[in-house]
Amino acid sequence: MATALRFSRGGSKKSPYYRLVATDSRSPRDSKFIEKLGTYNPLLAKTDAKRFIVNAERIKYWLSTGAQPSETVARFLRAAGLLNTKPSFVPKAKGTGSKKKTEEAAPAAA
Repeated sequence: MATALRFSRGGSKKSPYYRLVATDSRSPRDSKFIEKLGTYNPLLAKTDAKRFIVNAERIKYWLSTGAQPSETVARFLRAAGLLNTKPSFVPKAKGTGSKKKTEEAAPAAA
């Protein structure tokens, strides 16, 4: 069974609340799960300690068994210091043109 670590949405309309769960990767987002690992409340301030609560011991266990975190969960785990991999997508800095464009611009200026 392929296991995933992802958020399951709860709460009512316009007041979201998420549970961090270990689940089968083929199951729908809010369906049954194997284990609850933490919570995330986006309505709290970013500096609030209760905004993202995790059971670090169990997350390390699930990662060691091969569970794959979603991109969003991976970002939160990196911020918490529980995951030390590089992000799969790093946005390119604005204003850096391609090498071809800079080469074309140089002879025209001379």
